[in-house]
Amino acid sequence: MNPRAMEPSKRSHIPAFEVMRITDEIARRRADGHDVVSLCAGEPSARPAPGTLKPAGYTGPLGTTPLREAIAGHYRAWYGVEVDPGRVAVTTGSSGAFQLVFLTVFDPGDRVALASPGYPAYRNILAALGVQVVEIPTDATTRYQPTPALLDAAAAEHGELAGLIVASPANPTGTMLGRAELAALVDWCRIHGTRLISDEIYHGITFPEPGDPDPRGVTAVDLDAEAIVINSFSKYWGMTGWRLGWAVLPPSLVSPLEALASNFALSPPAPAQELAMRAFGEESYAERDTVVDGFARARAMILDAEPSLRWGAAAPSDGAFYYYSDLGPQLERYGDSVEYARALLERADVAIVPGVDFDPSTSPGQAAGSAQDRGGGYRAVRLSYAAGESAVAEALERIIRFQG
Repeated sequence: MNPRAMEPSKRSHIPAFEVMRITDEIARRRADGHDVVSLCAGEPSARPAPGTLKPAGYTGPLGTTPLREAIAGHYRAWYGVEVDPGRVAVTTGSSGAFQLVFLTVFDPGDRVALASPGYPAYRNILAALGVQVVEIPTDATTRYQPTPALLDAAAAEHGELAGLIVASPANPTGTMLGRAELAALVDWCRIHGTRLISDEIYHGITFPEPGDPDPRGVTAVDLDAEAIVINSFSKYWGMTGWRLGWAVLPPSLVSPLEALASNFALSPPAPAQELAMRAFGEESYAERDTVVDGFARARAMILDAEPSLRWGAAAPSDGAFYYYSDLGPQLERYGDSVEYARALLERADVAIVPGVDFDPSTSPGQAAGSAQDRGGGYRAVRLSYAAGESAVAEALERIIRFQG
């Protein structure tokens, strides 16, 4: 008998998403009667009402034609960019888009670069597919974004890069790439034959300075026809549970991705596509921009509270709804971000995410010293202000009281 016959696959040996584990813990504590304030998940509290949805069957593997046309129209309305609807692939959430895109463009053993700290699912999906992840350490000097110089160093150390994933605004830092910075990465990828994948799911949740020429963010579609752009209805539109996203593809990748999609998911969820058709009208944009105004006020609360929090340096929160900060002096008392977050939840009923999800500089269980020795995510935490102003105000008051 094959000794591995009843064992899980090697590709399944990836870390779980810490945010979702904390979400389960929040549910347990609330069930036990605790009044938990969660600044944990990136889930807007304001969601669209579904109305009356019609019974639905399968659609095409890449979504309905009207929705693909509406998404193309969105690029025209927001960015002044013409996109052929035939290049749009509607997917089961942006997570489904990442899986399909990675399967379409990368083979096992390929090397793909991404910024650290960064969204853990990039790393874990790629690893499960047998792709080698090349993490690019970033910090305040590069505004937590990759640069051509960092890519040169990574290629020199690891070898040719098959792909680069960028996110702007980024999770967990909220930092953004300006037009010049994104164009520099596009040029680097073009010269080196590296596939650029741009995660733009937080576009529209931005806090620009007056007169910014790209107030919603810069889309890679505007800079390179060979770039792949991934977006979602979950963040700006607040449709997290409907599991609907999309990818804008180079023409050469449409058929290969469609073949994969037709086998993996048959089609994106039809009721979600019906609801999404309402997303692109003027009334919807106005409603969601009002929600973003609320995020801006919650963000301002956190920035105003920085002296009272007595943490360390924070990443500039240009967009999304995240605040990512070094814990600074608090590390002397709690040791690392994992212990700090655990104590905060148990003693103050406030849920935040330790940075190890986004920057596992030292794997849990490894022998290591203090957070200062391990660095990275063991020093930092992420707050999500997607829950809104009242939740943020209450959480900040509890955090400050908790720290004494």
